[in-house]
Amino acid sequence: MALTRETMTDEQRKSVVLDYLKAFDNAGVIPTGGSILDLFADDAQVYFAKWGLATGKEQISKLFTDVGTTIKHIEHHYAHFNWVFSGGDIVVCEGTSHGEHQDGAWRAGVPEWGAGRWCDVFEIRDWKIQRVFIYPQLGTPNATPGWRTAPEPRPSGGAAFGQ
Repeated sequence: MALTRETMTDEQRKSVVLDYLKAFDNAGVIPTGGSILDLFADDAQVYFAKWGLATGKEQISKLFTDVGTTIKHIEHHYAHFNWVFSGGDIVVCEGTSHGEHQDGAWRAGVPEWGAGRWCDVFEIRDWKIQRVFIYPQLGTPNATPGWRTAPEPRPSGGAAFGQ
């Protein structure tokens, strides 16, 4: 049997990402009624800060369960997404969200340093997520201890990166 690979367009990869994000807004159910895990290849990898790297659907399910049980509600702001397409299997989606974590509510931009901003890097092939690395904003529930604490004030006019 010959090895085949389905060619996908950027818009098709984007549709897989949107189904993935909509599943988070809908308790893990994708728009077709299936499970979010249906979007993943059997040997896919997911990385999430403060949890680590999950490989395979069983570990991915554990990651999503562990993190998901701390989130009461989440809603992504689809109209404000920024997309970067590599011309290959890689798609990057940067966005914002609001919701309620077990430690309290969040909304991107309220306050500006607070939770709600994120960037996800996907590898999508043959209509399946092969890899997604989830980068939540520091200060986001599950990403940073003490996430509800304001950062230290920065001196005005100071150089960036400790210079």
